[in-house]
Amino acid sequence: MSRFFMNERETLVEQALEGLAEAHGGLVDVHTDPLFVTRRVPAAGKVALISGGGSGHEPLHTGFVGSGMLDAAVPGEVFASPTALQVRAAIRAADTGEGTVTVVKNYTGDVLNFSIAAELLAETHRVEQVLVDDDLATQREDDGGPGRRGTAAVVAVEKICGAAAEAGVPLADVRLLGQDVVARSATLSVAFEACTNPMTGKRSFELKPGRMEFGVGIHGERGIETRPALEAAGLVESLVGPLIESVGIKRGHSVLAIVNGLGATHGLELGVAARETRRVLDGLGVNIARSLVGPYVTSLDMKGLSITLTALTDDLVKFWDAPVRTPALVW
Repeated sequence: MSRFFMNERETLVEQALEGLAEAHGGLVDVHTDPLFVTRRVPAAGKVALISGGGSGHEPLHTGFVGSGMLDAAVPGEVFASPTALQVRAAIRAADTGEGTVTVVKNYTGDVLNFSIAAELLAETHRVEQVLVDDDLATQREDDGGPGRRGTAAVVAVEKICGAAAEAGVPLADVRLLGQDVVARSATLSVAFEACTNPMTGKRSFELKPGRMEFGVGIHGERGIETRPALEAAGLVESLVGPLIESVGIKRGHSVLAIVNGLGATHGLELGVAARETRRVLDGLGVNIARSLVGPYVTSLDMKGLSITLTALTDDLVKFWDAPVRTPALVW
């Protein structure tokens, strides 16, 4: 008997989306052939914003479909990219003539299939892409490999670009805005326990008691180093320090801080992490102008968290504060 709440493994993602539609039928429509999610009430006269990727990161991306954020989301199987045909169908459904911006996390399969979809529609649709690569753990000095992974900064990109599109900002400028948010953002993650994949029933890695994995990915990847587990204060300091240095945040700057649970970290613990993030940044003279605390980009049931910092401008604050109504984000 499985320890997961699911029926057949093959229908896990589709049945989960049927549940999303059941809970938020006024906001989203689920399309099954191929599988993608759109706003219940399409918005004309604006740039369409579409994102997607493997499942197992909920509420990303399907939970962010709605007014002020995504027009469509394309889910793959657990930790697997959606197909190019899924992405093509989502673009066709969401694009009302003003063009489409796709927000793509930097993983080989996602980049490949979103790019193929754009090529397939090149004669009929204008499609621009924002590549999100915020994870410092995979940064290399020699420019080799696929580069930094895309992680929780994708929430900032989708929220800010979604608000801009809703406000009537044209296609090219929405893309430039998204690229600016990416350039201003960095993320690091840590975990005390790996996730368990419902497809295999196995943990992605094992850790001895008293140890933590520093720099984990959102697909169950090990980190860049196994370290002795720290209390919250020291742990947050170890994450925030490299972020500050990477983005070039100085005393007097304002930031968006996203304290993100990776799936099995309780709200009490995330609250402590948020408190420590503010303490560290206050000590450096950096102002947290806006924050988001909760499980927004998860890695199944991984017990860990990530911290993302985005250096803000007045325009970015304006778009962040703009109204949003999606299953997972409302204000």
